[in-house]
Amino acid sequence: MALRENPFGELRVPLAWTAGVALIVAIVVAVVLLMSDRRETFQSEAYGASRQMGDAISAPVTGFFATPGRWVGDGVNSIRGYFFAVSENTQLKAELREAQEWKIAALALRDTNDRYKALLGLKTDPPIPMVAARTVSEARGPFSNTRLANAGREKGVITGNPVMSENGLVGRVIGVTNGASRILLLTDIASRTPVMVDRTNARAILAGDGGPNPRLEYLRGQDPVKQGDRLVTSGDGGVLPRGLPVGVAVKGLDGRWRAVLASDAAPVDFVRILLFQDFSQLATAAAAELNKMPVPPPASSPPTVGVTAAAPATAAAAPALRPAVATPATGAARPAAAATAPRAPAPRASPARAPAPKAATPRPAPAPTPAPAAPPPSEVPF
Repeated sequence: MALRENPFGELRVPLAWTAGVALIVAIVVAVVLLMSDRRETFQSEAYGASRQMGDAISAPVTGFFATPGRWVGDGVNSIRGYFFAVSENTQLKAELREAQEWKIAALALRDTNDRYKALLGLKTDPPIPMVAARTVSEARGPFSNTRLANAGREKGVITGNPVMSENGLVGRVIGVTNGASRILLLTDIASRTPVMVDRTNARAILAGDGGPNPRLEYLRGQDPVKQGDRLVTSGDGGVLPRGLPVGVAVKGLDGRWRAVLASDAAPVDFVRILLFQDFSQLATAAAAELNKMPVPPPASSPPTVGVTAAAPATAAAAPALRPAVATPATGAARPAAAATAPRAPAPRASPARAPAPKAATPRPAPAPTPAPAAPPPSEVPF
């Protein structure tokens, strides 16, 4: 059968019928929605009949019409991401570079903050006043290893003050002026520092030779130092305080003992200058600390009976006894006995001194026991 002979080939749906059907469907949906939104008397936690029917119809219809919208949105986002990927990639790269710069700055600030904390936490025992400074320039050469710090005479720095970093001893001040001071490093050929081995208390002189590891000279004793022994200042000569960390001992390639300086563990940018003069300063600081300590109150002594009454008697008896001691007697041993004996007739022996006992006679001693009993004259040994 040809296609033209098909009875349905000539079937044409009128446009008016299509519009009428669509209008009827829209009216039905509108009525359903209006009915579902009507206020009804519901049972507890229950839908009305119209509400149930409306939800049952609107759920698949809205889902059906929303699906193409989602597809269109996803397609638009994919096309936009494809065409704008280059610009987004450029923007993300710029943000990454900025984030890396901030990361580097944050790490540098954290390192500086940690060094500040370590430097401010530097303490000595006994405590020594310190001045914080920053090294602003450096002079290195075959015959000179010095640095310039931005703290000078105005902060109390004097020649000879030791200089420390947060890790250990750096050197000492060899020159000072207003606003600046010159630091001689331990590695300078003119540097000589008395040190000792912390394990054995063996003394040595740390002598710089221009290299990174100064030598240990004038070691004495049998096996005074071993590999890795800790080195500190000995305080000999009173130039430096005792106990400042210097480094550790190592064996050099030339067979000589050398020191790996503790200050080389980090860049020497921030230092503290110890305002050390001599050991009398430490003694004064220790005495000041002791004076700050609270003094315990003295133990209360038991009350003495008749102290107020016996005091006048003692004061009155003292002038009477002194003339007896000073009065010459017949023997050499008699004055001592006369001083202890209450029977010494001092006024009768020397009439010129009679006014002395008269001053004491108007005030008799009212104490029940005015004085300890003395042996009778007959029992006094001669």
